[in-house]
Amino acid sequence: MFTWDVDPVLYDGFVTIRYYGLILGLVLVLGFFVWRWQMVRGGHDEETIGQFVIYGVLGVLVGSRLGHCFFYDMERCFNPITNVFKVWQGGLASHGATIGLSLGLILYAYRKSIHVAEVTDRFSMCAAIGAILVRVANFINSEIVGRPTDGSWGVRFPRHDRVSLAEVPLRHPSQLYEVGLGILVLMVLFFLDRHFKEKRRLGLLSAVFLITYFSGRFFVEFFKAHQTLNPNAFLTMGQWLSIPGVAIGGYWLFRVLHDPAPRTDEARAASSAGKPKEKGVRSLSSSKSKDGKSGSTKGTKKGSKKGSKKESKKGQKKGSKKGKKAKK
Repeated sequence: MFTWDVDPVLYDGFVTIRYYGLILGLVLVLGFFVWRWQMVRGGHDEETIGQFVIYGVLGVLVGSRLGHCFFYDMERCFNPITNVFKVWQGGLASHGATIGLSLGLILYAYRKSIHVAEVTDRFSMCAAIGAILVRVANFINSEIVGRPTDGSWGVRFPRHDRVSLAEVPLRHPSQLYEVGLGILVLMVLFFLDRHFKEKRRLGLLSAVFLITYFSGRFFVEFFKAHQTLNPNAFLTMGQWLSIPGVAIGGYWLFRVLHDPAPRTDEARAASSAGKPKEKGVRSLSSSKSKDGKSGSTKGTKKGSKKGSKKESKKGQKKGSKKGKKAKK
């Protein structure tokens, strides 16, 4: 139980530096290094790797901002329309980021002629890192808070509730719950990547990310304050948006596990190049032909020997008969 009352502005002078902006920059830097590590290991060149930055950054920023505006705060974001660009006022939705990033990944894969699952697998750990750090930024900003609680682990957010300190309720630190969720997802992905390495099935990491992250999001939403929808609604907006992610991930995992040609591009190419040639038919036919030839030669030899013996015997019989006639 403690009170969180930290100013989200780190420095306010000639330029304004916010914790959120710094953490967002850290997400981009760490994400790029993890992305580069995965792509280099997959045999992709530096130029192809670097060109993804444009697709990834635009997909995340545009998708997360528009997702927040459409799903959670349409009235404020579009009144006036310039509020859409005021990212520093808060408002980036992870579901929107997922949609925007997915579109960016698909477009990138299409433009670079790379399998979509290859691209999404390489990026899955970057997405988990982003989910962790963005929730840390949300906690610092005292935003996307949890529901009131009587538990000893509750946190007071006076900058969110904007009442006297004595009246600030204890709330679930739902942002930290999601930090823990992101760490768990990252550990699962890292374990699968280290275990299977480049022999893993295409789409495995992507499907596991969707299932684990959005299943966890669905659960964490029970502790988060309602946004957009009525507090008495059956499900929160975050839960409705998490259901498609779990469904897509489950279907994708089903397809991955039943794919007869499952490996990554590099391993698949290596396995196809190393297939043994079909020597069975040739060897059988050749052996048959050899056996046939040898059998025929043996047969002719045996036949010639038998024939010569028979002829010699006949010649001896005829000669003996003539000799007897001559004596008479």
